[in-house]
Amino acid sequence: MKQPREKHTVFIGAGSNIGDRTGNLQQALDMLDEFPQTSIGKISRVYHSEPFGSVEQEWFFNAVFQLYTAHSPQTLFSYCQQIERRMGRPAEHMRWGPRIIDLDILLYDDATHDLETLTIPHPEISNRKFVLLPLLDIDNPLHPVIGKTMSELLEACPDNSTIEPYGHMLLKHRGSRR
Repeated sequence: MKQPREKHTVFIGAGSNIGDRTGNLQQALDMLDEFPQTSIGKISRVYHSEPFGSVEQEWFFNAVFQLYTAHSPQTLFSYCQQIERRMGRPAEHMRWGPRIIDLDILLYDDATHDLETLTIPHPEISNRKFVLLPLLDIDNPLHPVIGKTMSELLEACPDNSTIEPYGHMLLKHRGSRR
């Protein structure tokens, strides 16, 4: 009998500032929930956050999703990119520009990966309140490289942009069928 593959705990940062922003987050969550050998864990509140960078654009809605998956970081990253493209995000896009959906692997267990197309933990976690606040709604993991918890990183975070909970709305998902 084949043994089930190990499930990894992953945190995905999601953001949208084009169209139905909460609907876009929900659609991305639903598509992640459809990925075989993957289930949804906890879901943060949705946050309304000031855009980062110098591009004039709408404010973002951001959230963090906890996943359990048997997939490698590279396979999960590829699937996240497929979701972005299926939802209408162009393959070539402006850095820090408007987007229908942005999905970033923030943490994958306590592992580190430094590949040409994928760095885990995400290199900007410690510099972004719109990542740290929703992540702290779910958990307070230790950053595997910096060696500090997410709450410690938030205390030292240089980001002074405005970020507010968007009410107390929680995204709902269909639940895992696996």
